[in-house]
Amino acid sequence: MQKAKYVHSVFESIADEYDRMNNVISFGSHVAWRNYTMKQLNVKPGDKCIDVACGTCDWTISLARAVGSNGQVVGLDFSQNMLDVGAYKVSKEGLGGTIKLVNGDAMKLPYEDNTFDFATIGFALRNVPDVQTVLNEMARVVKPGGKVVSLEVSKPPFIPYRKLFYLYFYNVLPMIAKMVVDKYEQYAWLPQSLTNFPDSKELAGMFQKAGLDPVQVKLFLGGVSALHIGTKK
Repeated sequence: MQKAKYVHSVFESIADEYDRMNNVISFGSHVAWRNYTMKQLNVKPGDKCIDVACGTCDWTISLARAVGSNGQVVGLDFSQNMLDVGAYKVSKEGLGGTIKLVNGDAMKLPYEDNTFDFATIGFALRNVPDVQTVLNEMARVVKPGGKVVSLEVSKPPFIPYRKLFYLYFYNVLPMIAKMVVDKYEQYAWLPQSLTNFPDSKELAGMFQKAGLDPVQVKLFLGGVSALHIGTKK
């Protein structure tokens, strides 16, 4: 659990700059990727969703807008500092009645089987102690026919492009973080978290292992980011 402790300390310390750096890191593309994902999901008014490792609640808020006042969205994260930033944004959007924020563990979701219509995780799956365990948990808490969704940094399949991306992600990104928010070590960790993370094909196999079939995969910008949508049998 050493990884869990370290990751927790990283996110506690970068909570205030997280949104700003997300825009810098992805050149604002993460918003377009999430908007595309929401269109694919077709979340309906009255649906019940859980946004796992919700961070500062950008996706949580998008889901809440989609489910409306008759729906419910849980935003779960293990970093209270991230949740505090998220709670401010939720309050500003007037969505406190729809969103419930929970300090909890993605490896052991505190919900019954077959509770939610959607379970999402955005740019956080590579930071969990065990990817398969988290996918299994997300699959467990969605209803049959419900969807488990991951939007995550990935490894471009075209090797020369992958090397170029790694050069940016591993070497340039931490230097940008140092200049913009004076945080080097924390942002050096984020690229390293990709090193042992499965590529998009391997991750699709893990979705299937969790009992999700079919699994749709969409690559963005040549595979620097990947969307996986799995339907629970």
